[in-house]
Amino acid sequence: MTAEPVIDQQHPPAALPATVRASLSPSRAADFKTCPLLYRFRSIDRLPERPSVEQARGTLVHAVLERLFDLPAGGRTPQAAGDLVGPQWDRLVTEQPELAGLFDPGDEPGTAEFLRSAAALLEGYFAVEDPRRLEPAERESLISAVVDDELLIRGYLDRLDVAPDGALRVVDYKTGGAPREAFEARALFQLKFYALVLWRTRGVVPRVLRLLYLKDAEVCDYSPDADELLRFERTVVALWQAIEQATARQDFRPRPSRLCDWCNHQAHCPTFGGTPPPFPQRAGAADPLRDARSRPATPGADE
Repeated sequence: MTAEPVIDQQHPPAALPATVRASLSPSRAADFKTCPLLYRFRSIDRLPERPSVEQARGTLVHAVLERLFDLPAGGRTPQAAGDLVGPQWDRLVTEQPELAGLFDPGDEPGTAEFLRSAAALLEGYFAVEDPRRLEPAERESLISAVVDDELLIRGYLDRLDVAPDGALRVVDYKTGGAPREAFEARALFQLKFYALVLWRTRGVVPRVLRLLYLKDAEVCDYSPDADELLRFERTVVALWQAIEQATARQDFRPRPSRLCDWCNHQAHCPTFGGTPPPFPQRAGAADPLRDARSRPATPGADE
């Protein structure tokens, strides 16, 4: 699928109806769905999370793939992508100084190996796509819609392709391994979230939701329909209502699963013998339209 050559198009948000009183991103919705206590730690307590090497690698690869499409079509080669790795990492460290703490000062071999591992993931990208044949309509684009008259749902697309006939393809880059059941379900939840926003704002159900697993050079395509998105919308609204009820009761319980192995907050989780911090006294006083993060979780964090 090719696209009309409109790059980094951002649709300015329309004025929100006065009834809108909350917002939800796919990352935070998936947090609550996975583990209500994780949602609390991230969205209410806002506990700090130290980035991991895997998350930083995902962020770097996403940045390179975004910038790759700034080049003329003929110049989007594996060599060109590799040449972007170092400069993009320098930019990210400047913008997010906490990333510099991933490696000890003077650990040049560790940093070099990290950059090589990011370049290897880019090789996986070129194994499944030829960017010289693509002109994305949007990259890293914020999209949002109001559902149920009261809830603003929003998130950032990795990439949106628009065919000459107007068909939409939502593309999400995954830098983790080949899909496993728990991660696959979370990834498709995120893409259905985006599909719902596009359907509600543009009147078009995306033809394809595409996951590109770069580590294993695999592609997972999924085609939703309007009935499915309508059911998904009801699921999102029900999740939001459950979040409201849990907040009112100050009752966010852990839901142990295989994903606990990757959780940053085991020290505060009763499942691991920890104790959550006191519930913030003014948890409901913050701006209700401000999600825990104005931008979704760092690319790679959910993989």
